[in-house]
Amino acid sequence: MQSLTIQSMQHNKIRELEHTPVKALLWRYFGPSFIGVMANSLYNIIDRIFIGQALGAEALSGVTAVFPIMVMMTAFGMLVGLGSSVQISLALGKKDLPRAQAILGNAVVMVLIISALVTSLGFALKEPMLRLFGAGESTMQYANDYVNIILWGVVLHEFGFSMNAQIRAEGNARIAMYSMLISAGINIPLDALFILHWDMGVQGAALATIISMSFLSLWVLIHFRSKRCVVPLKRRYIRLQPKMILAILSIGISPFFMQLANSAVQAIFNLNLIQFGGDLAVGAMGIINSVTVIIITSIMALNMAAQPILGFNYGARNYARVKSTLRLTLIMATLIVTFFWVLVQSFPGPIVRAFITNNDELLQLGTHGMRIFLLMLPIVGFQMVAGNFFQSVGKSSKAIFITLLRQVIVLIPLLLILPQFWGLKGVWLAAPISDTIAALICLSFLIPEYRKLQKLERL
Repeated sequence: MQSLTIQSMQHNKIRELEHTPVKALLWRYFGPSFIGVMANSLYNIIDRIFIGQALGAEALSGVTAVFPIMVMMTAFGMLVGLGSSVQISLALGKKDLPRAQAILGNAVVMVLIISALVTSLGFALKEPMLRLFGAGESTMQYANDYVNIILWGVVLHEFGFSMNAQIRAEGNARIAMYSMLISAGINIPLDALFILHWDMGVQGAALATIISMSFLSLWVLIHFRSKRCVVPLKRRYIRLQPKMILAILSIGISPFFMQLANSAVQAIFNLNLIQFGGDLAVGAMGIINSVTVIIITSIMALNMAAQPILGFNYGARNYARVKSTLRLTLIMATLIVTFFWVLVQSFPGPIVRAFITNNDELLQLGTHGMRIFLLMLPIVGFQMVAGNFFQSVGKSSKAIFITLLRQVIVLIPLLLILPQFWGLKGVWLAAPISDTIAALICLSFLIPEYRKLQKLERL
């Protein structure tokens, strides 16, 4: 009976990806994806709000120094999670369920092995990494207290994040949304309890995060053994197969490098901020990062919604639906980032005040830095969509280049040069200049690919 139920779910989801109008399907997937990733982002941001309001600017700066390490953790989650989810979408598009199940089983084993390695290396290298990422004498203790607990939860973070991507890949966007809501719904009240009521400081914030991740991991594991699952997790597939590993890595390497690049860039940012603005400038960057995360995760949600549609239909050679999905996603992304750009440029002061109390210097640094840092925000959305498109259709080399272009190839040299001439202002200016240069190059890749889809559609 359960087998018949699973087969019915598989048929319905595949038919949905193949025949439902693209606009309706994208909206159907975007809503749950947006709510889910926004909930996930918000509870990390609320961590910082609790820390900044209850413990002060130095604690906020200390936790900001941990941010690149958490970005690295997410990088490994993306390596397996997004790599396997794209391969699952492509397999479903070709009606190859056994391959989709084999990809899922290999992903589970990879997550467990990678988590053990990341945890071990994290504890061995945490202090030099924290200093590299901007922890000073007054903030090191806060950073160390936070990271000591976070590292014990690496396996929960990686498993929950990676497996939730598979849930989206099989077309169950609403269930993936519930995953994030459950995690956030547990984390936020625990933050209040541990930080405000029990006075546990940054350790309380880290502990709340780990507990919420444990519930997320349990939830996704239950899903893959339930009747709602389209690609069920079966014991015979939970083993490493070289071909499957290479298939996952071929796609996952692009978002992996993107996140590692983010971590490296954040380290360079923090070092420049300490040199030209001091510890408070690092705290200001923490606030700017929190706001940027909300904006970027909105586009990530859109990309998550588009990914199974793009991957499935490209695998099925339905190029008209691929082209329509790409065009609509580009328009939506541009509208979203433009909306946030208007808010940030119009009301930077109230946004910064949400994170701090009674620190005029940090308020001034955050307000000024945010306006400059996000100056070219309206042209960022389509770059993210372009990278996701190439990744979703299996063109990993182009995805890697577009991903690294803005965050590494252009931005890092600007961070090394501009502050030498303009100090702290040069640090903030590096981002919008990088956005502009990368956007022009990205267009030179995207326009030919769109024209190619038009030709394939006519064949």
